Amino acid sequence: MSTGSRNTWEAWARSVPPLACVSSREPCPDPMATATRLARAGLAGQYVVYEADGGVWHFAAGSDVSVTADTGGITARAAGRTWTSRPDGRPLAAFADALSALRDEDDEGSRGEENAGGRHFYGWAAFELAHLLHADPASAGDRPLLHAMVPSVEVTLGADSTMVRAVDEAWARKVADLLAEPAAGRSSASARDVPVREGTEGIIAAGSAAYGRAVARTVGDIRAGLLEKAVVSRKVPLPAERHPDFPATYLAGRRANTPARSYLLDLGGYRAAGFSPETVLEVGDDGRVSTQPLAGTRALGADPAENERRRAELLSDPKEIHEHAVSVRLAWDEMAAVCSPGSVVVEEYMAVRPRGSVQHLASRVTGRLRPDTGPWDAFASLFPAITATGVSKRAALQTLARHEDGSRGLYGGAVFRGSTGGALDAALVLRTLIGTGDEAWLRAGAGVTAQSSPEREIEETCEKLRSVAPYLRFCAD
Repeated sequence: MSTGSRNTWEAWARSVPPLACVSSREPCPDPMATATRLARAGLAGQYVVYEADGGVWHFAAGSDVSVTADTGGITARAAGRTWTSRPDGRPLAAFADALSALRDEDDEGSRGEENAGGRHFYGWAAFELAHLLHADPASAGDRPLLHAMVPSVEVTLGADSTMVRAVDEAWARKVADLLAEPAAGRSSASARDVPVREGTEGIIAAGSAAYGRAVARTVGDIRAGLLEKAVVSRKVPLPAERHPDFPATYLAGRRANTPARSYLLDLGGYRAAGFSPETVLEVGDDGRVSTQPLAGTRALGADPAENERRRAELLSDPKEIHEHAVSVRLAWDEMAAVCSPGSVVVEEYMAVRPRGSVQHLASRVTGRLRPDTGPWDAFASLFPAITATGVSKRAALQTLARHEDGSRGLYGGAVFRGSTGGALDAALVLRTLIGTGDEAWLRAGAGVTAQSSPEREIEETCEKLRSVAPYLRFCAD
């Protein structure tokens, strides 16, 4: 970090108020619904609900403190002031430098002991960040690539307790009052809980013919030796006259899904309600890092016998096994680039995991970060997830730029929760309702290899869209 940048971020960090008010309450009987209710309350201009491992929900809200990165520079805000820096084509490194300044403040003791492990931040990374990291920087565009919020209030809803951390008593009282309110019945409908009127199958079929042609062109690229695999996706716009209710969609969809992570957010210009099937990476305070590639898909329905038949088919299908194996191989290589020699292992290989309307082949690769690397180095190596791009990443990104219609934005990127103590948990943005401005859409993709057929890949995207589309809820007219 240059001296100028260091001084900039140190000044910003000194302007970030600590979460000085800390209290503990009895656990909530339904933490998912409670977190959603907090999100709907409109406490601040930005919020995030993030479901972490082990059934713990985090709610965070704030408007004043943020860091945003694009190809032109970094902008940080706090206490009504703005700080900027130009990172010379390395926005992720500069983004990490800004957040690390908060840790320096913690280390000086000015934050107290209110949060062992450091201060938390929440944010997202757009898929186009990949072009800066692995391919053509000119393809990254001019929209924000990274955004993080340092919350004014954070609520952790666990099995044993509900923990509230806030910058002052006023914030703490707002949250306490909301937590004290009686929860509404799970099955009750409100003016904002209007199910989708259009048939689910009509929604998910949009754009399938054009997608089939894109798959065929990608198969041609693969057979020509340009790459091994590309995850080609299609966008499914929702009717412009309808306005999705993101909290209601999240609650309905999460009750029906079995994700690795879930999230609900209105943050940095994006709204999202998603049920992520896998993590891009998980980094602990101790430097242990893990990634969870999922590749290979079959439908998952209500008939146990049919699900078992599809599971057996998945485990024996040469195309699916090849697609999965090349993803695990690349995950290993990307982990080895930032981990201590000999520490990278495949802890799980080709298990079958249920994820809402589908079942996937799943593996887990773990390692331990080298002393000279940190969580954002691991993020730079592993992002975007192999299972949202392809092999090799550079060639896959070039192929997607040719064959997909428009930029992906949040889709295929990440939603993350991290701490100044070194932890970082990043969920892959798939199976997600996304909105920005007056637009809202779904998106789904499939791994294309030399053995792919357009018909099967279209079918796979429909299978994945059924994890979200049936649970869409719209605001009442």
